[in-house]
Amino acid sequence: MTDSLVIIPTYNEKENIEKIIRKVFSLSHAFDILIVDDGSPDGTATIIKNLQVNEFSGRLFIEERIGKLGLGTAYIHGFKWALSREHYRYIFEMDADFSHNPEDLLRLRQACADGADMSIGSRYIKGVNVVNWPMSRVLMSYFASVYVRFITG
Repeated sequence: MTDSLVIIPTYNEKENIEKIIRKVFSLSHAFDILIVDDGSPDGTATIIKNLQVNEFSGRLFIEERIGKLGLGTAYIHGFKWALSREHYRYIFEMDADFSHNPEDLLRLRQACADGADMSIGSRYIKGVNVVNWPMSRVLMSYFASVYVRFITG
């Protein structure tokens, strides 16, 4: 049983979901994965369930929600799910579209294992490249990040 869980919210991610699941499971540290799917009409949940039953039983979990309830509530749902299972010491969140590099999970986990209370990855540090995002989304995300830093100090 692993002490680490990755929460991945999905909506219409059939093109990416199997790849991201396999990538996380191929890492040198064992992670469980919780997918929070918002009723994807493209069959995302079916792909996840097939992988769950045929290959990753006990490591891959899915929570299906009815309707597109949003990214923020998906993460909240996932964190509540994780916290109700007391064996997860490290809980991570990432997107299914590879806009977060699964390899970074190892460094983020190690930072916490070394004593950090929290470890946060950022798209905006030197050397980071945001993929699969239109420029408008990159700019919106960047300015939202600046705003949050300003408000929270």
